[in-house]
Amino acid sequence: MKVNDRTKDIIALLKENKAASVEDLAKLLFVSPATIRRDLTDLEKAGIVRRTHGGVVYMEKTDEVSIFLRQASNPEEKSMVAYIAAHNLPDFNTAFMDNSSTCLALCERMNLRNKTIFTNGLQIALSVSQQDTASVILPGGELKYNTSAMYGSLAARMIASFNYDIAIMSCSAVDSWGSYEASLEAMEIKKVAMERAKKRVLIFDRTKIGTSTTFCTAPLEYYDMLITNASNKETEPLRKISKDIKITNF
Repeated sequence: MKVNDRTKDIIALLKENKAASVEDLAKLLFVSPATIRRDLTDLEKAGIVRRTHGGVVYMEKTDEVSIFLRQASNPEEKSMVAYIAAHNLPDFNTAFMDNSSTCLALCERMNLRNKTIFTNGLQIALSVSQQDTASVILPGGELKYNTSAMYGSLAARMIASFNYDIAIMSCSAVDSWGSYEASLEAMEIKKVAMERAKKRVLIFDRTKIGTSTTFCTAPLEYYDMLITNASNKETEPLRKISKDIKITNF
């Protein structure tokens, strides 16, 4: 799915108003109805909206933002974090990577040849598979319509059946207590992977600091390393719980 500023504007309008007609969206965004219809077709395929006769309804039940939209959100920040992580991660042969746009950015910048990557994210798996001699393993489970990821009890059980040298994951938010997710399912998958990993690394961009969402994955002390593009001043609140937290940044 191609995400642009107009697509983001459509989603923002629908979040506020819950529903809208094609004609109203076209007038508000100064484009033709045909252009709006093409955008809505893409958004419906991603599971973000539902088309109606002459209009569209925002899908309130969406728990986790589509990875395609997450890729388009703060791409420069994610690129910076991915660059820092690629040069500072400890050596490993096997790793679990979560279904985050930040981990996807990391895969695109990291040499994963001769390594085995376990992930519940389809986009992550496809990215890793493009590297020669890299192995990728996906769990079974329920394919969530808007996330391109495997979730559910079957996925959790399969992830729990392996050991990992390292678990590399991002988060929806992070504060001085811990890391958070927007959905219960995402939190549960990450908890399981972290329990089976020898080392745990949290990678996140500066925009995640100081915010929180409903589901807490783990306290910061549970991670062996935090990697971010935030400055020392921006990461200072994260050291309130423990001065021993290892934070790698610029």
